[in-house]
Amino acid sequence: MALVNTTKGEMDESLLEKREHNHENDDEIVRAVEYWLDGELVHRSVHVHLKKNVFADALAADFQ
Repeated sequence: MALVNTTKGEMDESLLEKREHNHENDDEIVRAVEYWLDGELVHRSVHVHLKKNVFADALAADFQ
C-alpha cells in the first residue's frame, strides 16, 4: 500500500487515477506525475533534469 500526500490528506494510491507527463528538449527533461480523484487534481509533483548548465551559459554569454 503506497500513500500519496494529496490536498485531501494522505490517500492510498489505488484510490487515485495516476497520470504521467514527460517532455524533453535540448536543455531539459521534465517528468510530472499527477493524481486525480473524481476529476479533481489532488497532487502534482514535477522533476526537472537540466542537460546543461543554462545559467552558466547565460553568464558566459555576458562576458563575450
